[in-house]
Amino acid sequence: MIKIEKIDTYLVDLPTIRPHILSMTTISRQTLAVVEIHCDDGSMGIGEGTTIGGLAYGPESPEGIKLAIDTYFAPLLIGCDADRPAAAMALLDRHIVGNHFAKNAIETALLDALGRRLGLSLSMLLGGQVRDSVPVLWTLASGDTGRDIDEAAEMVARRRHNAFKLKIGKRPVAEDVAHVAAIKRALGDAVSIRVDINQAWDEPTAREGIARLADAGADLVEQPVPAWNRGAMRRLTAEARIPIMADEALRGPADGFDFAAQAAAHIFSIKPAQAGGLFAAGKLAAIAGAAGVAVYGGTMLEAGIGTAAAAHLCATLPRLEWGTELFGPLLLTEEILTAPLAYHDFALDIPDAPGLGIHLDPDKIARFRRDRTRSAPLSVPAIAKA
Repeated sequence: MIKIEKIDTYLVDLPTIRPHILSMTTISRQTLAVVEIHCDDGSMGIGEGTTIGGLAYGPESPEGIKLAIDTYFAPLLIGCDADRPAAAMALLDRHIVGNHFAKNAIETALLDALGRRLGLSLSMLLGGQVRDSVPVLWTLASGDTGRDIDEAAEMVARRRHNAFKLKIGKRPVAEDVAHVAAIKRALGDAVSIRVDINQAWDEPTAREGIARLADAGADLVEQPVPAWNRGAMRRLTAEARIPIMADEALRGPADGFDFAAQAAAHIFSIKPAQAGGLFAAGKLAAIAGAAGVAVYGGTMLEAGIGTAAAAHLCATLPRLEWGTELFGPLLLTEEILTAPLAYHDFALDIPDAPGLGIHLDPDKIARFRRDRTRSAPLSVPAIAKA
C-alpha cells in the first residue's frame, strides 16, 4: 500500500493584469492555496484552493483553506492509502462539514499523484475525454466601456476569445444596460455577450434588468439574485426571454437536484471548487443532463493548477453547451507553470501528460510564496511512463 506521508500547504500571491471589478469586490491580486500531497513511494500531487476576493465571494478564503488543511485535514489523511482517493474523500466528508474549496484542492492533489503513478491523465481517471479542447470566453470587468471594447476586439483579432462575460450589478440598471448594449453594438453578432450579476439584484430589479438586457443583445444572465432566493430564480427562469444561469447557488449535487426539480435555472455553472471536488462537480453536471439543463464550465479565477483540473473535467462531460470561462491564468501577470496551458483558436487544449499534466515553476513559486522562506527548489514529481 502506498501511503500519504506528508501534506504541505502554502499561499502564493499573484498580481492581476488589471483590476477585476465584480459587484461585491474588486480584485487586483489573486491568492492561491497550493497543496502538495507527498506519498511514501516518492510520488507527489498538487492541488489548488482559490477563492474570489478573500471572503467577499463566499465562506472560504485561501488563508482559511490552508488553516483547515493543516489543522483538520492532514491529521486525518496521513497514513491513508494514496491509491484510494475516493476512500480518503469519504473519510473527510465523515469528519469535516463543508469546506468545499479545501476538499477540492485535496482531491485534485490525490488524483494528480495517482495519475502520475499510473501514467494516466486526470481526464482518463475521470472516465476519458470526449473533446481535446474546450471553448473559453473572457471576462470584461474593467468597468470602462471603451476599454472593454478595445480589450474584446484585441482578443477576437488574436483568436483567443470570441465570447465575453460582462461583470455588472454595481451601478444603476440603466447604466449597466447601456454599458452592455454599447459593447454588443461595437462587437457585433459574431461575438457572444453574457452578463454576470453576482447576486447583486433583488427580484424586481432583476425582472427589469433581464428584460432590458435581452433587448440589448445579451445571450444569458448569470445569478441575478442572491443564492438563497431560489423562488426568485424559479420565477425569473420561467419568465425570461434569455437563459438564466445558476452559479453561487450551486454548492454541490444536492443544490443541483433542488434547482432541477424547481426548474430554477436554464444553465448550471459547473465549478469543482464550489461543488466540493471534481467528482461532485461531475455529479452536478449529470443532474443537469438528466433534467435537460445546459452546462457551462465556471471558474474561481484559479491559476494553472485549478484551471487544468477543471479543464480535465470539462473534457469528459457529454455536453458543454455554453463552453467554459477557464481563463484564470491569463488574468495573472505571472505564470507559475513551467509550460503554460495552451490557449488558441478560442479554446484551451487539455493537457495529455499523466496526472494534471503540468509542473510548477519552482523559481516563481519561491518568489511569490507569502512566507518567502523556502529557498530550495520544489520537488518535481517524476512522471511514470505509460
